[in-house]
Amino acid sequence: MKQHTRREFIAIAGLGAATLGLTGCATGALGRGERAQKPNIILCMSDDQGWGDTGYNGHPVLQTPHLDAMSREGIRFGRFYAGAPVCSPTRGSCLTGRHPYRYGIKGANSGHMPEREVTLAEVLKAEGYTTGHFGKWHLGTLTTSIKDSRRGRPGDRTHYAPPWEHGFDVCFSTEAKVPTWNPMIEPGTVDEPYGTHYWTGPEERATENLEGDDSRVIMDRVVPFIRGAAREGRPFFAVIWFHAPHLPCVAGPRHLDMYGQNAYFACITAMDEQVGRLRRELADLGAAGNTMFWFCADNGPEGKKSTGQNGSARLLRGRKRSLREGGVRVPGLLVWPDRIGRPRSLHLPCSTSDYFPTVLDALGLDGADRTEPLDGISLLPFVDGSEVERPCPIAFESGRQLALIGNRYKIYSGDGGKTFELHDLVEDPAESIDLSDKKPEVVSAMRRCLDEWRESCRASHGQRRRSEER
Repeated sequence: MKQHTRREFIAIAGLGAATLGLTGCATGALGRGERAQKPNIILCMSDDQGWGDTGYNGHPVLQTPHLDAMSREGIRFGRFYAGAPVCSPTRGSCLTGRHPYRYGIKGANSGHMPEREVTLAEVLKAEGYTTGHFGKWHLGTLTTSIKDSRRGRPGDRTHYAPPWEHGFDVCFSTEAKVPTWNPMIEPGTVDEPYGTHYWTGPEERATENLEGDDSRVIMDRVVPFIRGAAREGRPFFAVIWFHAPHLPCVAGPRHLDMYGQNAYFACITAMDEQVGRLRRELADLGAAGNTMFWFCADNGPEGKKSTGQNGSARLLRGRKRSLREGGVRVPGLLVWPDRIGRPRSLHLPCSTSDYFPTVLDALGLDGADRTEPLDGISLLPFVDGSEVERPCPIAFESGRQLALIGNRYKIYSGDGGKTFELHDLVEDPAESIDLSDKKPEVVSAMRRCLDEWRESCRASHGQRRRSEER
């Protein structure tokens, strides 16, 4: 198969308005019998926030009033899955609609976003959107001039893949984690640098307004970006990837006082306040109704109580790094007033890989001529209430763990596929009862599906590597 540059692939995939002969949202995609203004799109994500770490999911102490309000006003996903049990792969799935094993991001601080991989930012930029990334990038290094974060080193371009080379016009981005309070300062010191920077462009670092709550520091950049888009009358795409509540988990005195000095709870509430601030800004700009506003976490909770990060997956089994439910089922919300007329809960499995095809569907871009597969599906039929079951399962691979999740059943292997458990997630979300002996035919069918998916991922990865070697 002929290999293509990213620009050629965007055209071949039918992702641009000129290719499809479209100037706005397609009537068929909207299902309303009329063209509509292109929606603004926000992908908001927390870092290591557990399924149980919100008020609306029943936490007895933690206060998240703004996330709770979103859960009452839009779609509350009962079974929303991060693309992986760790952060970098999940972030890749958000932007590509593809499992990151297809292009080499197999773990945290592993691989990078390849040049030929088409991101949602690139597609939307071609549609006239202004695009911005704010917060944790974690899909490649951001500098080749200085030592920075986990992997950035002088002269090293091995994993250099910054957001401004993947479709983002405006950036305020770190390679990896930072403290959630005074993000440029090592916790417990007066002024020792943490060793990570916020980058705004090629070899350009932010130097001002970097003190205090990190979620507020990030939102201080998001708000002007959105205001600028409103002034110009342009639709915007904002990716807001908070560091909270990832380690180093630190918080300011006001929020610490709310929780008896529990920094984990404190920084989640501080982040929640910034979500509320963003929603107020959208309302003040008259942009709230036409904004597709998503929120989720990148994986389950770390759970290191010795470091103060005492996140909760509640009844779900497993935590971060696990393909058990507690490692990949995360809080998931969508607010879009102009499209979602009736707030409700959805209990079918949905995933971060679904962002890409859902947004394409909302713009009337079907991508039918793509040369490489997507792993996600459009969620608009479920948002609109016309479908009630997912047509294809969600597949996972992480290290020696494998899983396949359907509308009811899940198979899980912790030994690289030698043996599999079977769980009924409708009746047993805690994965406490293994049904593999009672329903071997279900296990067999799901294993065949998983094997086919894994082979597809290997083919995608091999094709990418051959392309890069030429």
